Amino acid sequence: MFIERHIQRHQLPCVLKVFNRCTDQQIGYLGNASEDGLMLISQLPVLVGPDFELQLRVPLAGGGLQFINLTGSCLWCREDETPGHFDAGFMLLQAPQEYDDFVRSLRDFFSFRPMNASV
Repeated sequence: MFIERHIQRHQLPCVLKVFNRCTDQQIGYLGNASEDGLMLISQLPVLVGPDFELQLRVPLAGGGLQFINLTGSCLWCREDETPGHFDAGFMLLQAPQEYDDFVRSLRDFFSFRPMNASV
């Protein structure tokens, strides 16, 4: 039986909260992100159709937070496999360059590459 791990497992010590930019209230957690959209995991269902003013608060290496403001339209919402939680898919209508940089850094961090691959 194979026991030794060859790829380091990355544990996520926390999850990224998503806020309503207008009310400053947390509305859920980031489930996944791409250049064109994101999935939100929340404890309440999200209304499909309207545009939402969202904000990500990304921790910075030296401390503090980077605020990334987004405008997204909720395209779908369904119950999550976890009881009492809902998944909602957002198409981004407006996102700054900082969001693209954030998505790229996530992709780079979680991608599997050969040890001798050039960056």
